[in-house]
Amino acid sequence: MPSRCPGQSRAPPLWTLTAILAALAVGTAGCPPDCICDNLHGVVTCIRRRLTDIPITIPEATRELDIRGNNIDTIATGAFLPIPYLTHLNLQKCNINHLHEGAFRGLGRLISLNLGFNNVELIYQETFDGLYSLEQLILNNNKIEEIKPGAFTQLGFLNFLNLDQNFLVYLPPLLFQGLQQIKYMRLSKNMINYIADEAFAGLWTLKRLNLDSNELQYLPSEALSRLTTVVRLDLSRNPMTSLGEESLRMSSLKHLTMDDTFLQDMAATAFVHSPVLSMVYLRNSQLQVVEPPVGVEALRMINLTGSPIQCNCFMRPFREWMANYTRPRAQVYCSRPGPYHGERLDSLHPVRLRCDLRPSDIEEEQEEEVDPANRPGSANQDGRPCPDHCDCKHELRHASCEGKRLRKIPKGFPPDAHLLDMRYNEFHSVPRGSFPDMKQLVSLHLQNCRINDVHAGAFRGMEKLVYLYLSFNEMSRLQADIFEGLPDLTYLYLDHNKLSMIPKGTFGLLPHLFALHLEYNPIPQLTDENMQGAEKLRQLHLTGANLTYISPTALQPMAQLQKLFLDENKLTAVPAAALVTMSSLDELKLSANPIKQIESGVFLPMAGSLQHLWLNDMGLEKISDGAFDGVSAGLQSLYLGNNRLSYVPSLDNFRNLHTIDLSHNPWDCDCPLLHLRRWLESTNLKVRAVCDFPSNVAGVSVKVAPFKNCKGGPPEKARGSPKKTKAGRTGVTRKTIKRQKPKRSSSRAKRNRKSKAQ
Repeated sequence: MPSRCPGQSRAPPLWTLTAILAALAVGTAGCPPDCICDNLHGVVTCIRRRLTDIPITIPEATRELDIRGNNIDTIATGAFLPIPYLTHLNLQKCNINHLHEGAFRGLGRLISLNLGFNNVELIYQETFDGLYSLEQLILNNNKIEEIKPGAFTQLGFLNFLNLDQNFLVYLPPLLFQGLQQIKYMRLSKNMINYIADEAFAGLWTLKRLNLDSNELQYLPSEALSRLTTVVRLDLSRNPMTSLGEESLRMSSLKHLTMDDTFLQDMAATAFVHSPVLSMVYLRNSQLQVVEPPVGVEALRMINLTGSPIQCNCFMRPFREWMANYTRPRAQVYCSRPGPYHGERLDSLHPVRLRCDLRPSDIEEEQEEEVDPANRPGSANQDGRPCPDHCDCKHELRHASCEGKRLRKIPKGFPPDAHLLDMRYNEFHSVPRGSFPDMKQLVSLHLQNCRINDVHAGAFRGMEKLVYLYLSFNEMSRLQADIFEGLPDLTYLYLDHNKLSMIPKGTFGLLPHLFALHLEYNPIPQLTDENMQGAEKLRQLHLTGANLTYISPTALQPMAQLQKLFLDENKLTAVPAAALVTMSSLDELKLSANPIKQIESGVFLPMAGSLQHLWLNDMGLEKISDGAFDGVSAGLQSLYLGNNRLSYVPSLDNFRNLHTIDLSHNPWDCDCPLLHLRRWLESTNLKVRAVCDFPSNVAGVSVKVAPFKNCKGGPPEKARGSPKKTKAGRTGVTRKTIKRQKPKRSSSRAKRNRKSKAQ
């Protein structure tokens, strides 16, 4: 091997030096003045440089761009077109308010996008247009209130989505459509109160979902049942009070966390349709008694630490289940009676779990009740406030005075409380300034309090209130300035009261009102002045409101309305004039109104938007041939059941129907209805439609009715008199008819069968 002289070094190849010098030259010439460019690795950093725009001289070959901590108000359309090779983009803490449609267009190679800790309020349909390779999208700690449908349709490779700590209150149907490879989704610390049944539809690969720290009062069973691949689910810190029978239907779920909830009742069969569930965390709940769970053969551990478990005879079945069912490990500690306080339930023999306490035990418990330090509603040991007779969970920022029969709204709640539950009391009135120093409150519950009067300024100072529940009270009037001081109120529940009118300008003080519930109030008519100021309203619930008339311009202020429920009223015709401006409506309920006829073109204003239409239970007698013009192609569900229809227009243009109800109508199975027979044969939907006329096919399914002597009638194999069941309904299908037909028969046998059929 040749040797080198001492001190002699080998010179690098000439091409390597040339490449290094060229890269350094490009890095120096093309780098923005406030940034640092490493062109060898394709990395550019512009952290905390007080930038107000995206630099325009970033080297084209840049792969990683970090612009954290600047002051960029808007990301304009095509802002990153000059750097198409970008794979990682960090825009955290840039005070971004607006993301224009197509803001990231041209970044087809981008894998990671971080937009956390900004001020974004709205995600447009085309905001993420062009991000075909994106795998990680971080949007936490923004102010997102709305995500337009279709916003994620181009993110087919996304596997992680973080929407933590935003202002989402409602998850609409198909919100996450297009996320074909999503694995982990975080929706923690929003204000989510309602999740549509189809919100998670199409997420066939999702493994983990976080919905903790929201405002879910009920388990969204239908929505969660669509998540057939989710393994881990976190619902902690939601104000849910119960888990009903068969409420959790998730076939792949293994780990369920529901810590720090208001859970007071859990059915034994709550998890019966989650067969592989192995870990359940219910720490710090309100459960006092737990039934032995049913159908949980895979369960390995259930944790009830911190819950006020009453170790008496009612917990004996659960203790015996623990002893006999060796697989699960239950962490359950007794809260009461006094002698068992702090003891593990599995350390007590079942015979010791009694409901007949000794006198000494009773006296000990009474002493605990008398002791002010232990009395519910007293201040905590750290001195934080809570009114008498109320319970304040400071770590959750929840306060509750539910069912205490209070006649006056108490004062002295923790000023940082987010939820205040005062249901089932007897306040009768809510005076001016009833909730001082509650500037952080998000949700206020005043249902079933016998309230008949709410004074002007009653809610003043509650700038962050999003949910206000005044349902099931006795209010007969509203003062025009009743909602003064509630600029962020989004969900307002006034249902089940005695309101007969809505004063002009009532909702003008609520600029962010999203959903308004006025069900079951005796409101005879909706006039031009009632809804003034409700421009941002998306949901209007007027079920059972005794409505007989809707002014043609009554709904005009609500051009963005998406859901309108007018069912169970006294309307005698579709309010076509009032619906003229409803170009965004996707759900319309007219059920149980005495409407006899649907005229042509009444739904045309909703062409392109209407997806769900309820026309059932109306006594409807006629639907004109052009009634569904403009909406038939987009409808996903149509309800016509329990009417008096003998004929229905052609359904051939209904290409997106998922559900249709034609049951309990007197269908006339003669030639004019032949098109329905053909349509039923061509669809895979389960449709129940039974003939009432002619008499010879009464009780026969329209799908197998013969429709004899009709031009272009059904195939011969479907003809003949169907075999009736004992109930008078047909049980024959085309397959059974074909099976019953003999392979060979004489002409005499054919004549005999024909005469019997007649």
